[in-house]
Amino acid sequence: MLIERDISLQQFNTFGVEVKAKWFAAITTEEELQALAQTDVFQSGVPLVLGSGSNILFTQDVERLVILNSIKGIRVVETSLDVVRVAFGAGENWHDCVMHCIKHNWGGIENLALIPGTIGAAPVQNIGAYGVEKKDVFHSLKAWDRMTHAFVTLFSDDCTFGYRSSIFKTTAKDRYIITEVVLNLSASSHALHLDYGAIREVLKKKEIQEPTIRDVAQAVMDIRSSKLPDPKVLGNAGSFFKNPTVDQATFERLKSAHPDIPSYPSAGGVKLAAGWLIEQCGWKGFREGPCGCYDKQALVLVNYGGATGAKLLELAQRIQQSVQHRFGLQLEAEVNLL
Repeated sequence: MLIERDISLQQFNTFGVEVKAKWFAAITTEEELQALAQTDVFQSGVPLVLGSGSNILFTQDVERLVILNSIKGIRVVETSLDVVRVAFGAGENWHDCVMHCIKHNWGGIENLALIPGTIGAAPVQNIGAYGVEKKDVFHSLKAWDRMTHAFVTLFSDDCTFGYRSSIFKTTAKDRYIITEVVLNLSASSHALHLDYGAIREVLKKKEIQEPTIRDVAQAVMDIRSSKLPDPKVLGNAGSFFKNPTVDQATFERLKSAHPDIPSYPSAGGVKLAAGWLIEQCGWKGFREGPCGCYDKQALVLVNYGGATGAKLLELAQRIQQSVQHRFGLQLEAEVNLL
C-alpha cells in the first residue's frame, strides 16, 4: 500500500471531472486498511472513500486523503433450502455481482441490474430501482469504525435505511469504511418484482410468459440502456435528483393542475417522478457548453467533455429553481456533492 500525493481523480469519477486529491491510497485488503488507519495522513482528517465514483460530483480539489476501496471477493456464508447468504468484498462491481448471482440462480437483486457503483457503496445510498431496494436483501456489513479504531458488524436495524439514505449519509456520515456486505438471496421460489416501470411491457414484447430472474435482469438492462447514457461514453452519475415524496393534499393540488403527472404509492405519501417535473420545465436535452441535461432522460446531468463540477452544480441549481417556481417542489440531489 502506497500513499501518493497530488493524484488526478478524473478516472475515479464517472462524471469525468478533473480534480486532484492531496493524498491518495488504494486498498485491496482489510489488513491494508487497518495499516493505513495507523498513519498520520489517515488520522489528520476525515478520509474520503471512493468505490467507482458513480454517485459523486467533485466541485473542487480534495484537500484530504482519498481511499480507493478495491477489496474484492465473493463467498457463500450460509445456505438453506430457500436462502443463500453471500458475502461480497466492498470493492466488487455491483452489476458484476448481480450477474454472478443470476449465474448461480440466486434471486433478489435482478431488478438492480446495471446500476453503476460498487457493493460497498450500495448500503450508503440504499440503492433501488424498479420496485426493489438494497435493504430488501441486506443482512449485514463489516466496516472499520473510525471512532473505536476496530472492525465492527452492522445489521439492517443498525443502518436505518430509508429512501436513498442510511446512517452512512446522516448520523454516522464518514464514521465507517465498509469492507464487506452480506446479502440474503433466494435460492429457489424467487419472488419476482414486475409491476414497476416497463418490466412487464418488455417481457410481453419478448413473449416471455414465465420469466426467470435472468429474464427480469435483461428487461431492466434493456430499459436502462434505452434511456441512460454509458458513463464510459458520456460523463454522468445517473439520476442526479431524488424523486420527491409529497403528502396527499399536495398531490391532489398538483394532479388538479397537471392531470398527467406520474405518481407512485409511497410509505411517506405519494412519490412523483423528478424526471417528468424537470422535463416539464424544458430542461430535457438542454446543453450549455460542456454541461447538459440528457436528451433521453431529464433526470441525468451530463458532461460532454471538459465540464467542471462547479458548472454542473450551477446547472443543477438552476433546474431546482425552475421546478420550485413551477411546481412549488424542492428537488433534493441524490448525487453526493463535494
